[in-house]
Amino acid sequence: MLDRTMGGQGLVFLSLCFFSSTLGHISYSVPEELPRGFVVGNIAKDLGFDIKRLKSGRARIFTDETEQYFQLNTDKGVLVIKERIDREALCGQEALCTLQFQIILENPMEIHSVTVEIKDVNDNPPFFEKDTVHFKISESALSGAKFILDRAVDYDVGINGLQTYRLEPRDNFVIKLHDQADGSKNVEMVLQKPLDREKSEHLSLVLTALDGGEPQMSGTMQILITVLDANDNAPVFTHPVYKASIKENAPLGTVVVTVTATDADQGSNGKITYSVSGMPDNARGLFEINPENGEIVLKGNVDYEKAKSFQLSIRASDDGSLVDSCKVIIDVTDVNDNIPTINVLSKINAIFEDAKPGTVVTMIKIRDVDSAENGKVQCFINDNIPFELKFTNNDFYSLLTDGNLDREQASQYNITVTCSDEGVPSLSSSVTLSLHISDVNDNAPVFDRSSYEAYIVENNSPGLSIFTVKATDSDWNQNARVSYILEDSSVNGVPVSSYVSVSADSGVIHAVRSFDYEQIKDFQLCVKAQDGGSPPLSSNVTVKILVQDQNDNGPQVLYPVQTGGSLVAEMVPRSADVGYLVTKVVAVDVDSGQNAWLSYKLQKAADRALFEVGLQNGEIRTIRQVTDKDAVKQRLAVIVEDNGQPSRSATVIVNVVVADSFPEVMSEFTDFTHDKEYNDNLTFYLVLALAVVSFLFITCVVVIISVKIYRWRQSRVLYHSNLPVIPYYPPRYSDTLGTATLPHVYNYDTCRTTDSRKSDCKFGRAGSQNVLIMDPSSTGTMQRIQSEKSILDEPDSPLEQKPPNNDWRFTQGQRPGPSGPHMPYGTQIRWTPKSGTRAPGGPEVAMGTGPWPQPPTEAEQLQALMAAANAVGEATATLGPGTMGLSTRYSPQFTLQHVPDYRQNVYIPGSTATLTSNPQQQQATAQQAAQQALPPPQVSAQPEPPKAAQTPASKKKSTKKEKK
Repeated sequence: MLDRTMGGQGLVFLSLCFFSSTLGHISYSVPEELPRGFVVGNIAKDLGFDIKRLKSGRARIFTDETEQYFQLNTDKGVLVIKERIDREALCGQEALCTLQFQIILENPMEIHSVTVEIKDVNDNPPFFEKDTVHFKISESALSGAKFILDRAVDYDVGINGLQTYRLEPRDNFVIKLHDQADGSKNVEMVLQKPLDREKSEHLSLVLTALDGGEPQMSGTMQILITVLDANDNAPVFTHPVYKASIKENAPLGTVVVTVTATDADQGSNGKITYSVSGMPDNARGLFEINPENGEIVLKGNVDYEKAKSFQLSIRASDDGSLVDSCKVIIDVTDVNDNIPTINVLSKINAIFEDAKPGTVVTMIKIRDVDSAENGKVQCFINDNIPFELKFTNNDFYSLLTDGNLDREQASQYNITVTCSDEGVPSLSSSVTLSLHISDVNDNAPVFDRSSYEAYIVENNSPGLSIFTVKATDSDWNQNARVSYILEDSSVNGVPVSSYVSVSADSGVIHAVRSFDYEQIKDFQLCVKAQDGGSPPLSSNVTVKILVQDQNDNGPQVLYPVQTGGSLVAEMVPRSADVGYLVTKVVAVDVDSGQNAWLSYKLQKAADRALFEVGLQNGEIRTIRQVTDKDAVKQRLAVIVEDNGQPSRSATVIVNVVVADSFPEVMSEFTDFTHDKEYNDNLTFYLVLALAVVSFLFITCVVVIISVKIYRWRQSRVLYHSNLPVIPYYPPRYSDTLGTATLPHVYNYDTCRTTDSRKSDCKFGRAGSQNVLIMDPSSTGTMQRIQSEKSILDEPDSPLEQKPPNNDWRFTQGQRPGPSGPHMPYGTQIRWTPKSGTRAPGGPEVAMGTGPWPQPPTEAEQLQALMAAANAVGEATATLGPGTMGLSTRYSPQFTLQHVPDYRQNVYIPGSTATLTSNPQQQQATAQQAAQQALPPPQVSAQPEPPKAAQTPASKKKSTKKEKK
């Protein structure tokens, strides 16, 4: 059961000692033989930790022992038993048995020492090495004679260890115990009552060893005694205590010490035999004694670190069973035979290069089991590295940074820790730690030049690679990945990005456009190199782009000026000497360098022996004396070439007149021949104009043909309609001026029906946009129009007569008289699509802007209406009941015999008066029209349209029924 000391808390003591890394100490005590998984203590609670800290710090147990008996449960923060603990196997007879280990945490590094005391339980009974011992005792032995017995062995300690002995029977002997310096007890059997051989020659005794545990356990040994005749003297050792020392590395067979005893008897009673009566557990198998001469010889290897001394009990006995005993103490001398052991508690494989000086890299524990000077250890590390090894306490060392780290200078350090003791000879050990320096983005990209200059020939193709900038970053991995960015700037007010672009990965500068040296000769841009670290670092560099000239411009002649409409000539007097400067051809080339170097040559001349041209300056001079035989009119063709590759040239015509006075020049000027030089550009423009005109002509022809075809298709649709086409004529017309003397002009409108089942009417217009609309009070018959509700629903339906419109009337100043020509009235048809939506009408035409030269008066319009009525009447009288020309146009069922007398009533737009063929009725209507000159009255309600009269189509249907 767990031993809970200090108020039952199970925590024996807790002490903390802080240094560069936290170092704490905590103790527990548990009994041995506990099962696996038994909870020793709550580490997290006792050390004041959060369970999350144990997980984040990767808490673990470090121990020097080869076998680990405890385990740390980081999920619960408790210390549990991992393996069964046997105190006797672990610590032997030591009174205090403890196990020590460390708990290590990282980030930050902490080390806490834990000591667990193992309590003994009574799990081992006492036992004797020999089950039976024999003694030969003379019957003459006196009372008080001592006989040394072997001690019992109990692996338990304390109260559970060996406590007492019991001897049975106790007729002649008693047991006495003598305490030794090492805490053990010697067992002596003392003769209390003399022996009598005649009564009992053999005695059998039982020695029982008892411990103090619960339950009590015991072990027994049988003592067999043979009674002999008298032996007067017992052996005696020369020293009661012998002391000796031996080095721990002494070879086997070494004589440690020799014990000596004497016996005054003679013969067999004086012969002494040596034996070991008592040997501690840690000395078993290490020593043996020569029974003849008493030499104690080393039989096994002794280890100072395990046992520093041994105490043996030696017995000397003669043949008469008289004995004596002595003590032999053997001290072990330490030898420097153990090298220091180096244990790295926490191996950190990497550390960031920006770690501050004094940062703990790892903790090291040093142990040397030797003693004194042999156990003193000094540790050091290799030189010339930015680290130091600092001693803390309890054999702990801390490896710290001793300066600034730079991965770019050293990306890895191999740190060798060497520890040496102070023994003679000195022993040492070493361990090498490989430490990687993790990169930190502390270096910006660096260009290989401070600035760049790049050249590009003008007239380049867009996308051409101009130059490559290169930057390197001494960092590693992502921190060293360089991206190139074009910084925002402008060149002549234009963003530089419209000139060049930079590849983000390779740093290649590409041309975005084609450059012209004559427009831009050079410009600068700024390229930024940025790494991929966080935060990113960058650096800039200036790149100057120089545009190189290309011979892409020919020479331009400034003088003499070439004009197409006038003639310029240079006059040379006949008295001109050799070298006379006639004129100078002046030309320029917008290119630069050798592309702008111009040379002048005489290409064509009427007399090459008279003039020459300066190669460099373009001066035209005479090369001989002018004579009378020389022609008055001279024509020189001068070619100007640049020095480019390939070269470009221009030609100029110089007209020279050989004369002494201006009048003479004028007389020759009219006869001066001037050949026309056709310009290539002019020819191109002429061809282009011809092509445009041809295209427009073809387009117009196609449009006209399309319109004709469209109208033809519309008429075909109308002609093949199965529904009858019923003409309708307004029965009543009115003259607003009250005169009936003008000839009648007919005007009719047609109501047609398409497959859309909807009818629409639009009436003839005059030059002033006067429209004849249908009178709903008419007696004409249109049964289909009355049956279609869609017509009635339209706001501008022709079935609803509106009040007279005063806008139709002409003012007195607008009436020019009857002398103007008449506007013919035609038939206009507007079709309603199947959707039933009528397109809105066009805007009203302003007065006087129509096709008539002068606006017609109302009388003239009335005259036109009456003339049309008379013409139609005459046609009706002459044709008879046969079909007229309209029948083939509109419908084969349509004849003039079905046409009503439309002269009965004539309706004038903008007036409610009617005009008839009766002169009396016309006079009445004239008076009514005079009254209508006043503003029209408000119509309270529109009159209900009368029932439509029977149409010719309906009459024909009834005739067919009668025939059937």
